[in-house]
Amino acid sequence: MDLSYAIINTNRRQDLLRCLASIEATHPAAIEHEVVVVDNASDDGSAGAVAERFPGVRVVERRDRGSLTENFNLLLASTTGRLFMFLNEDVELLAGSTAALVAALDADPAAAAAGAMLLDPQRRQTPCAWRLPSVATATAGALFLHKWLVTESGGTGTREVGWVRSAAFLGRRDAIDSVGGYDTDYLFYSEDTDLQKRLHDAGRRILHVPAALVVHYETADAERPGRVRRIVQFHRGRDLYMRKHHSAAARFACRLLWAWPYLPRALAALVLPGEDAGLYLLHARQALLPGTGTGMG
Repeated sequence: MDLSYAIINTNRRQDLLRCLASIEATHPAAIEHEVVVVDNASDDGSAGAVAERFPGVRVVERRDRGSLTENFNLLLASTTGRLFMFLNEDVELLAGSTAALVAALDADPAAAAAGAMLLDPQRRQTPCAWRLPSVATATAGALFLHKWLVTESGGTGTREVGWVRSAAFLGRRDAIDSVGGYDTDYLFYSEDTDLQKRLHDAGRRILHVPAALVVHYETADAERPGRVRRIVQFHRGRDLYMRKHHSAAARFACRLLWAWPYLPRALAALVLPGEDAGLYLLHARQALLPGTGTGMG
């Protein structure tokens, strides 16, 4: 098998059906493939809808809800392709995206993975590739230079980057297996950064492929309680990454540097319409004290 499409779904039936339809519409005919969905204990009829609309798709149904990293590893164990494409259920592949990602990996034997150019629903480019986290990147963020010194997505040509967002992520099975797959200490956030850091440490490359265009609808819960839990989990995951890959001194410095930029944003939010100063202050607190608060697991 050349390629396995691998999708995790949790109560996003309509998003999942749109994603599967985009695979069907855009997959290159010359590439042998399979499509596998891990349904993460959904209660919205997702599994039945897939069976009805896409009978060729294999669904692995979980009775209990697992973490993102547990489900990533379950997908690795449930697929057979030499390449596998992890897709969020809320993405839509555009014409040529799969072919561009496969061509980029096949052209670069040292590359372990490649990420697509993610677009918002209005088809505008969104940041989706960055330098790996460090004191240097945190300093750039504290100086409000993140866009220019840390973000690496955009442009036109395929190139090596630090890490790519895993909403549409093509990887080599042998490379991912060689570093042990996903670390299940991560529940959500920074799990993809950690995996790609370990691939870099093993001498492999990560590619950003602007020619592979994928729309990311980002349909996560927009209500404030859900946003608060995601903020807590975001900083918790990033702190775990620093504990794994950097010194205690670097971790402490990054906490301070990451917290600072949220404070002027909180002040600005007091006068800007539609902004929530409390969420910026929450970001600052969680950057400093990532062990506090209620996350997503």
